[in-house]
Amino acid sequence: MLKKQFRLKKSSAFNATYRVKHSYCVSGVVLWVGGKKKPEYGEFPTKVGFVVSKKTHKRSVRRNRLKRLMRESYRLLLKDGQINGAQKFISLIFVGYEKALDKNFAQMKEIIAKLLANLEKN
Repeated sequence: MLKKQFRLKKSSAFNATYRVKHSYCVSGVVLWVGGKKKPEYGEFPTKVGFVVSKKTHKRSVRRNRLKRLMRESYRLLLKDGQINGAQKFISLIFVGYEKALDKNFAQMKEIIAKLLANLEKN
């Protein structure tokens, strides 16, 4: 489970992240990136949200499984320290689509790692 300090919870925070309009897509998972951190934020942790729409699949079991896979992949990458590029942003939102429903854990971890590697380039 991702610690509370890393979770994006308020709808206003989600909307603010979407408003920045920076996104990256890999294999049915889209990463929306919020604004860059300013020096006065200091060691403020990057907040992360995970979204799978009801339009993606009508069964909540399938939607929640996809969210769990994305969340756990991010948590393990965070634990291993492989998200250096993501630390310079205020918030991140991972959005899962229909193409990602059939992925297993290893594939999902690879997708999340690719998305985070895109952040390091920019």
